[in-house]
Amino acid sequence: MKTKQASFYDPPGGMLIWILIILEVLTFSIALIVLAFKAHHDPQLFHQSRKLLHTEYGALNTIFLLTSGYFMARAIYKLKNGWYEESSRNVLIAIGGGLSFLILKSVEYYEKLDQGLGIGYNDFFQYYWMLTLFHVIHVLVGLGIIVVLYFNIRKKKNEISMEDAEAGAAFWHMCDLIWLLIFPALYLLF
Repeated sequence: MKTKQASFYDPPGGMLIWILIILEVLTFSIALIVLAFKAHHDPQLFHQSRKLLHTEYGALNTIFLLTSGYFMARAIYKLKNGWYEESSRNVLIAIGGGLSFLILKSVEYYEKLDQGLGIGYNDFFQYYWMLTLFHVIHVLVGLGIIVVLYFNIRKKKNEISMEDAEAGAAFWHMCDLIWLLIFPALYLLF
């Protein structure tokens, strides 16, 4: 497998994935700024609502995603060196981390809905649901991408494009980054 040296104009995964990542991070950042603005105007409501979340769930989900991201980075390194078996094993662990995130997030969603804390409950939960569901959609897309990568690596296809593999990994790391913005904003700050 041939790799090329990345530059600013030709980053790992290609320029388009990085434009997408920048736009996605900006979108989430704007939503978090609006959340902070709303919280500033009603600190009591946001503080009391935040206390209804399980910080432990958010922290554990952070560990799941960061561990998953670590193994995804290892998978790309192994793939670049032609170590298909090790690479596929690392992608599989990354998939497991993403699935663990989704399972725990589903448990948390079920608990919130069971308590009547839906999207219309108050302003805090409107942002909680909007931000976390939008993030879950990204995680689902990212999982789809790395599952396809896993099966391509398992087939040991010589035609695996490193640019595509790196783009998939970059998208997956974007999911980590966005969660690192969401977690403290929703679970810790207010």
